[in-house]
Amino acid sequence: MTQKSQLAKLGLFDAKVPRYTSYPTSPHFSNDVGPDRFSDWISTIKPNSSISLYIHVPFCRRLCWFCACRTQGTQSDSPVRAYLEVLKAEIKMLGHILPEGVKLSRLHWGGGTPTLLAPDMMTQLAGSIAEIAPFAPDAEFSVEIDPNEIDEARLDALAAAGMNRASIGVQDFDDEIQKTIGRIQSYDITRDAVEMIRARGITSLNADILYGLPHQSQQRMTESVQKLLSLNPDRVALYGYAHVPWMAKRQQMIPSEALPTPQERLDLYDTARKLFLWDNYAEIGIDHFATQTDGLTVAQQTGQLKRNFQGYTDDQSEVLIGLGASSISRFPQGYAQNASATSAHTKAIRAGTFSTSRGHTFRGEDRLRARLIEVLMCDFRINSAEILADFDITPAALHQLYTDATNRFPEMLQISSQGLYIPEKARPLTRMIARSFDAYDLSKTGHSSAI
Repeated sequence: MTQKSQLAKLGLFDAKVPRYTSYPTSPHFSNDVGPDRFSDWISTIKPNSSISLYIHVPFCRRLCWFCACRTQGTQSDSPVRAYLEVLKAEIKMLGHILPEGVKLSRLHWGGGTPTLLAPDMMTQLAGSIAEIAPFAPDAEFSVEIDPNEIDEARLDALAAAGMNRASIGVQDFDDEIQKTIGRIQSYDITRDAVEMIRARGITSLNADILYGLPHQSQQRMTESVQKLLSLNPDRVALYGYAHVPWMAKRQQMIPSEALPTPQERLDLYDTARKLFLWDNYAEIGIDHFATQTDGLTVAQQTGQLKRNFQGYTDDQSEVLIGLGASSISRFPQGYAQNASATSAHTKAIRAGTFSTSRGHTFRGEDRLRARLIEVLMCDFRINSAEILADFDITPAALHQLYTDATNRFPEMLQISSQGLYIPEKARPLTRMIARSFDAYDLSKTGHSSAI
């Protein structure tokens, strides 16, 4: 039996499973976490420790049809300037309750399109953040950059604020595919943006590219990846396009009949993967690639790779605070999410309270299962000694979890005295295997394809 036949037999091409950037996943969040609990969790951060901070800018000049993010369109700066004032107020509120001496190990501006901010707005936002928490040594400040929405002045402002990593969404360079997904972004515009970024001494570059888009073929995938490689990104996220038009209404603009089949999606992924490996990138987890000297590669080699809402990370901070509409925070105690609607978020901040509207407090086996899923997603293995040392579980109970997983995927997993291991042939099943350790009901949640 071929590998593809085995994967088909095990349900890979039909499965809908979480991406596991959190556990439990966000559909299981509830309203038991509000502003008071969010504030309490912040107060428990250790003084003089380092945290991560995420700033969400939900505005875009254009709404790409493929995107399922929380965004809204605007052709003027007025709503953006009003939102900036809300962000500044929210940052100030956070500063009032942050324990003394807290520093930032990571700062990320995402969206939406954070580069839609005018230069003076960027300077104001960066200044407000610096007032409440300085950068830690070796901190990373990254910004999602739209090549269609960037210029010299805005890059000057970002460089002056300390940006040292840029992230560019490519998706695909093919003209027909770009028109079909509502995202026109030529290779020349992208290359020019990269050159402007590097001209300011910003050498670290992330890039996203999608497989599973309408009209994609292996030849088109090859051409887009080769163009991307010519830009020499340090990190690449190779995400599968999630077609969820019942959740993201704008995706109804994309013709479903033009989408590749699940088997074709796997071929597209394999085509791109081989190109990155041939170009000497290290394979990171299930969908990232990085240069041999990049921090993600080092973290993977040293067993310190983590997974969060942005994908894979080498950040070791226990706390990630998200500010702005719909942002999610992660604490040792659980998750907290701000109001998704910009209007509701704005109303709460102007009233002097955080907009936390839902989340999840860890209970029972949540932390244990979260760790089991994370190490599978990062390392493709579970080290039994580490789990037994860190969690209240017996060897017999842990072995039973392994057995339950292997019973679902016979001949695809390996159990040894060291723990559980996913061999290379079974790694396309990783998200499905991780689901074996998920204790929550996934039957009513609409997740994306497993491949």
